Amino acid sequence: MIKKLRLGILPFILLFSFITLYCGNNVKPSKATMNNSTKLTTNLDTVTLGAGCFWCVEAIFQRVNGVVSVTSGYSGGKTVNPSYEDVCTGTTGHAEVCQVVFDTTKLSFPSLLEIFWNTHDPTTLNRQGADAGTQYRSAIFFHNESQKETATAYKEQLQKSGIFKSEIVTEITPFTNFYKAENYHQNYFSSNSRQPYCSFVIRPKVDKFEKHFSEKLKKDN
Repeated sequence: MIKKLRLGILPFILLFSFITLYCGNNVKPSKATMNNSTKLTTNLDTVTLGAGCFWCVEAIFQRVNGVVSVTSGYSGGKTVNPSYEDVCTGTTGHAEVCQVVFDTTKLSFPSLLEIFWNTHDPTTLNRQGADAGTQYRSAIFFHNESQKETATAYKEQLQKSGIFKSEIVTEITPFTNFYKAENYHQNYFSSNSRQPYCSFVIRPKVDKFEKHFSEKLKKDN
């Protein structure tokens, strides 16, 4: 009798298990989970920076605590979807840039600008060292009015301070476009540290940055 009863309820057990499994896979996230996700998204901000060769800029900001991602690319010009070869002609209007996504709870925008202006020469027009051309210009492509106001005020204060003997030529213009550079340009310094340009140009910049901004480095550095 008992065996018959167990066999009789077996289909219902299987049905209940199926319903539980199906519903379990479709459980909506809790409010706490949703709030944490929303909070993380709200904390993120993006700015696009040009400071010479994007390999150098990328290598610096990848090491900054609070920076979530750094993507090398092209911005500020009119040519649609340009290639590296196109940009190198200096006729596209684009600058080599890095699109930096950062967590504002760990890295403020003024702190980010401090690093930006202290890791390249903002007084040389369309040039950084031996890299010359409009594609190597110093530029901040702001993504919102707050960034514009902060960057403009910071630039004015720097100019008045006399830290730089020459005029700061960094352009501060609204962000309009960004084209991601070819894959071989991404994470370039980390992947090609023994390449001559990396050894003689990027490495000294990175070493100088790590020495002067040690408190802003990611722990895994």
